[in-house]
Amino acid sequence: MGKELFGNKFSGQQGFEHGRKPVLGILVVNLGTPDAPTPAAVRRYLAEFLSDSRVVEIPKIIWKLILHGIILRTRPAKSAKAYQKVWLEEGSPLKVTSSQLVDEMSKELTTRLDTEFKIELAMRYGQPSIDKGLKVLEAAGAERIIVLPLYPQYSGATIGSVADAVFKSLMKWRWVPEISMLGAYHDNPQYISAVAESIRDHWSREGQSDKLLMSFHGMPKATLRAGDPYYCHCHKTARLIAEQLELKENQWEMAFQSRFGAATWLQPYVSQRLTEMPTEGVKKLSVVCPGFAVDCLETLEEIAMEGHGDFLAAGGESFEYIPALNSSSAHVAMLVNKVMEHAVSVSTHENIAVNNKATQPDQSRHLALAAGACK
Repeated sequence: MGKELFGNKFSGQQGFEHGRKPVLGILVVNLGTPDAPTPAAVRRYLAEFLSDSRVVEIPKIIWKLILHGIILRTRPAKSAKAYQKVWLEEGSPLKVTSSQLVDEMSKELTTRLDTEFKIELAMRYGQPSIDKGLKVLEAAGAERIIVLPLYPQYSGATIGSVADAVFKSLMKWRWVPEISMLGAYHDNPQYISAVAESIRDHWSREGQSDKLLMSFHGMPKATLRAGDPYYCHCHKTARLIAEQLELKENQWEMAFQSRFGAATWLQPYVSQRLTEMPTEGVKKLSVVCPGFAVDCLETLEEIAMEGHGDFLAAGGESFEYIPALNSSSAHVAMLVNKVMEHAVSVSTHENIAVNNKATQPDQSRHLALAAGACK
């Protein structure tokens, strides 16, 4: 078929060379963040985030009127003020810490992987986008890509949405690579141990509190009835952490934060429990957020600042926020092990290829060029 009959619907891999070594691509994905703590930047971010039908499952026509007629006119200014409280010189805490985490993962993978790899950070909303991250991996020659969403518990609004964005991007590729889409790790023993150990370390320095509150991001209750496993994953994570810490039933509980809108969300609500616990005799409280891989607006502002103030105003005496795992060595090791579980076959395949003279890089390239290949 003549070249003139081809359109530009699919993008081809640029600079391909026969006989090159296979490259493993690793795309680490977090939620996202505005580019700046300003109403305009927050408006752009929220417009993308809240337009995702995985996040808001209201009929599009109705939701579009609400989103553009009310929410994007009022919420950006309020959210921008919250972001300003936690913004760092280098940028948003979520993006800065996620970048540090990926850098540490890259160092560890370099010592453990015996195949060439390229690791990139992407955000589901905002920049760097998933589409951009995938293109970087394509340009590096990745023929297989492992996608690692930084969400311990599965939800259609998180891991499901990441999968949507990944495959939407790949729909434009002519040569679609092999994809390993990693899922939840809510009950991964190494993850549970890392969170439990971070709590122990905190208590060894600050003293153990009357109660440990494990706070997870909220979701509409309707998602549970629709079959989303998020609620169950959160409960299992909390139970396993409490068991590892050998806590009695009255020494811990879990609740859900960040409620948005008028619908009923998963309960109990963190905001409500923070004002109730002092009246129940809980004066010293520790709070950890095991659903967040790195600290962000929801942990640093909503919990560590707003939640702290609400608890003390209700009669509490001591409130300690225990940081997320962030770029700690235990977190890096757990995530690298998760990647390694899916990367081993790449190394095995490459070793077999090297030992097979018919597929050695030089000979493979020579045969391809003789057959008319450009490179």
